[in-house]
Parts: sequence; structure tokens; C-alpha cells
Amino acid sequence: MRFFGVIVHQNAHLFSPLTIRDVQFRNRIVVSPMCQYSSTDGCANDWHLVHLGSRAVGGAALVFTEAAAVLEDGRISPDDLGIWKDAQIEMLARIFHFIEGQGAVPGMQLAHAGRKASTSAPWKGGKSLGVAEGGWSPIFGPSPLAFDAGYQTPRELDQSGIERVREAFAHGAQRALQAGAKVMEIHAAHGYLLHSFLSPLSNRRTDQYGGLFENRIRLLCETVLAVRHAWPEKYPLFVRISATDWTEGGWTGEDSVALAKKLKPLAVDLIDCSSGGNVPNAKIPIGAGYQVPFAAQIRREAEIATGAVGMITAPEQADHIVRTGQADLVLMAREFLRHPYWPLNAACPLHQKMDAPSQYGRAFL
Repeated sequence: MRFFGVIVHQNAHLFSPLTIRDVQFRNRIVVSPMCQYSSTDGCANDWHLVHLGSRAVGGAALVFTEAAAVLEDGRISPDDLGIWKDAQIEMLARIFHFIEGQGAVPGMQLAHAGRKASTSAPWKGGKSLGVAEGGWSPIFGPSPLAFDAGYQTPRELDQSGIERVREAFAHGAQRALQAGAKVMEIHAAHGYLLHSFLSPLSNRRTDQYGGLFENRIRLLCETVLAVRHAWPEKYPLFVRISATDWTEGGWTGEDSVALAKKLKPLAVDLIDCSSGGNVPNAKIPIGAGYQVPFAAQIRREAEIATGAVGMITAPEQADHIVRTGQADLVLMAREFLRHPYWPLNAACPLHQKMDAPSQYGRAFL
């Protein structure tokens, strides 16, 4: 069975290999993008080398960088990783080379924070920053609607601004390619710019980018085309979405299925299924695997490969998701922060063999 360039094997499990286009993954375990808020001027550093490199050593198949801002004014915080200029390539290349040397695939997530830009890191309060506090203005969104009280009101993107964003995503993909990335993901979730265009809760435009479903998805579709034009055909392209806003009148699971059907012929290989983040105080029923049903629904109804993410912690849980065809990849974030070598430890209870690096082999006999 094949979803475009994704070869879907019968009897797949967490430790079975997967091929997407020309890229082979040693298992189905992915390090999800996790903001580290540890960059200066958008540049990666030794923290990122150790943080990402250790998860590759630990046996993950695909290691994503955190969200990398495609524009300086599209960062979440002043401490974000970036890919908006060539000076950011060199250290990323070192990191990606190390990841590949450990048998994992290096990936990058491209992002623009939209109306959630110019805030402080979570441990610095996570609040909106004015120019005097090290932030910037203006920030941009589909409509002049602030994310929440205390946030800046974004400037509505005009046509030239929309073109600037599209080009920035494409240029970011080109720089990531120069650095050695082999998988590209477009961040269209969690209330950031592309998601805020999708949802009627944040998009009140009356032009070709607002109103009807086809108009609200237009910027994302155009961005996908721009990135795919810059990104080699042999390498996979993922899109992360928030499958629901968890709020009445917002983006829904059915919208996500319809979007996935539109993205599939644009040469998107996999939908990374998260949720929420577009409105404050949404009532989200957080629990073990609470977002997995979205991955299953989109995979089944849109006939496209999916990734499941969110409160996935136990080896048996992750294995069940793949074995039952709910998703093709399992992405983990916080569990990888707690256990960098999670795949090596998960192999034993699942009765699978996974070779640890020679230096660590005696610990995983």
C-alpha cells in the first residue's frame, strides 16, 4: 500500500522501518519539535547539538529541530531558533551531520509565530514583550485581533506581507537543505500564523484569504507549493496542524480531513496531528493519547500518512498506535525530555532488537 511516496507495510509496528520518498527511517519514533528558547540572533549552539544529538544517540528515527522562524519578526520570542539568514546555517549543519552519523534523519520545522510573536520565554514569564523590553512591533496576523489580553494587536497582513511570508518559508527550506536537513515540516498549528489563517476564530478577513474554507486555507496551500518548489522531490514534506480549536465556531476535525485532502495532491507526505493553541482558555480534554483519534481519522478519511502526538509515553501505547493503523509515526516531546534514550529502552519490553551505540552497548544488553 502506498500513500504517494509513503510505503505503508502490512503488520507494521513501532520498530519496523518506514520509507517516505527516498528517505528511510529505522523505526516509527520521532523527536517532536520542542522550543528551547536558547538561541542568540536565531543561531543554534552547543545546547542544541547536545539536546538534539542525544536523542539521535537514543535511537529516534527522525529528530526535528524546534520551530525555526522564517522571519526575524516571526519569532515567538527573542530566544527562538531561526532560519531567516545564511549565518544560521553553519551550526545547524554541524548538528545535522552528527544526527545522521547516529543513524537518525535530521528534520526542520519552519514556522512564523503570527499574532503570538514577541513574547518572553516561558521561564521568563511567557508574556508579550514591547520594544522597550526587547520585543518588536508590529507583529502580524490575518486580522487585527489580539491573541489574548496583554498581547499586541497584530497588523493585518496585506498582499505584499503575504508574499513576504511565502517567500520566507521557501528561503527557509533552501537554507535548511544547505544545512543538511532531510525532512521538512511546515508549522500550521498552535495558533501561529498559518493556523490563525485557517480558523474562523482568528481570521475575519473579507478578501481571498478569508471567509469561506477555500479562502482560509489558501495561504497554507500557497506556502506548501512554495516550499515544495524549493524542497527536493526526493525528500519528505510534512505539515503540522491543530486538528481542532476545541472551541465552538472554530476549526474542526472535519475541516482537518478536508484540508488534508487538499494538501495531499500538493505533494505533502504526512499530516502531523496536534490540536489547540489558537484561543486562550479552550477546554481541552488532556489525557493519554488524547490527540491520536485525529491522526486516525485523517489517515482513514483523507488516505494520507499521519503522525500522532500528545501524551504518548509508554512503549506499548506507542506500538499499539502503529499496529492498529492509527498513525504511521509516533512523535514525542516531553517524554523525550525525560528519557533521551526512550527508543533503546522501549525495544526490550516490545521484544524488539535495537543496537545501541558501541559506547553504550553494555548498558542495553
